[in-house]
Amino acid sequence: MQTALGNGRTADPHTVRIGCAGWSIPKHTALQFPAGSDHLNRYSQLFNCCEINSSFYRPHRVATWQRWAASVPPGFRFAVKIQKAITHEARLVCSPEICLEFVNQIRHLDDKLGPILVQLPPSLGFEREKVSTFFSLLRQHHLGDIVCEPRHSSWFTDQANRTLQEFKIARVASDPACVSTASTPGGDSTIAYFRLHGSPRTYYSSYTDEFLDRISDQIKKFERRANVWCVFDNTASGAATINAIVIELMAKVHHVQR
Repeated sequence: MQTALGNGRTADPHTVRIGCAGWSIPKHTALQFPAGSDHLNRYSQLFNCCEINSSFYRPHRVATWQRWAASVPPGFRFAVKIQKAITHEARLVCSPEICLEFVNQIRHLDDKLGPILVQLPPSLGFEREKVSTFFSLLRQHHLGDIVCEPRHSSWFTDQANRTLQEFKIARVASDPACVSTASTPGGDSTIAYFRLHGSPRTYYSSYTDEFLDRISDQIKKFERRANVWCVFDNTASGAATINAIVIELMAKVHHVQR
């Protein structure tokens, strides 16, 4: 089985995508990246995916989405975080119009669009009726991949997991995890999405070699049956880039040894 570790390398049948939340290039890692027209272009020559988190805070112009899509190679994919007006302000009880507006925006990424990321506020518990209504609405407008990062313990039950599976939505494996089960992918089994925020200091701390070894083992385990995303969100100190490079090197070594 071939696994995509960089652009232009296709997986058969599954793909491993390793990257960061955003495509900034810290000074201490700049020499690791090839030359390019801008940061995104340089970033996309080293990694094959990226999370767009700015979409959580504000909409973007059509030209912006199109420029991002044009800046990266064919094998590259963007995960896009759904806007906070839906998840944090409306708390999933949103109008069809706001949901459709978001989906229509991200369609301008065209074939570079990966999963929609639905990150929920820590205070938002699982309520089956409300959750089913929202995901039914989202599925009316978007048939592609969706991953959900719940952060309340009530989401880590059999009923919640079945509900995510019903709508073909993968549950993100997070670190730090709000409960032990949150560190393992759930929901739809065709995607395993790891979202790593840094620990012990969220968004800042770099991960230890021991932790990265464990994540590498998890990637090996899940890539046999799922498309795998591993996204580092510990970007505030620039640690994400180094951690992502280490994980990609581990993945390359693994596939050379097979």
